[in-house]
Amino acid sequence: MKEQSLEKKYNKLIVAVSIIIPVAVAILFGVKLKDFGIIVEPLSFLPPIYATTNGITAILLIAAVVAIKNGNRKIHSILMTSAITLSLAFLVMYVAYHMTSDSAVFGDLNHNRILEDTEKTSIGSLRIVYLLILVTHIILSIAIIPMVLITYVRALAQNFEMHKKIARITFPIWLYVAITGVVVYLMISPYYVY
Repeated sequence: MKEQSLEKKYNKLIVAVSIIIPVAVAILFGVKLKDFGIIVEPLSFLPPIYATTNGITAILLIAAVVAIKNGNRKIHSILMTSAITLSLAFLVMYVAYHMTSDSAVFGDLNHNRILEDTEKTSIGSLRIVYLLILVTHIILSIAIIPMVLITYVRALAQNFEMHKKIARITFPIWLYVAITGVVVYLMISPYYVY
């Protein structure tokens, strides 16, 4: 019953964090520090760093699954805690970048050049793929927040049976979010304005 009381203790916090994070990110995404008279250089060095953070998170998630399948609970716990920490670091860098920089627009490679029809078609087709990946990435990155927190709390409560049940759902979604974070970066990176 200890595990149920620990889970119950964290339920309200999980709900609050799961709402506050996406709302705060959405609000801060639209806030530009320059609009408030705060002049800072764009943090244009951050996108490759936070994309790398996503990539490392994906590797940690896979390594954590391998560790637990091999019966190494301690390594699994360390890797999962590290993945959560990297996800939080990603979030901070992502918000900081968008508060100091204009968002890149897919297909906006050169403002001054007239594109050939074949280039327009190619960019248009890739833009559809990019947007599909981006939209699923964003939606699932919001959905994964409570799932990760619930999974983590169940492990802390040593409710391993319930932990395993939700982890089977949490893992592939979180892995998808981490990998598509890298893919989105690679697809949009040619359009960053430095």
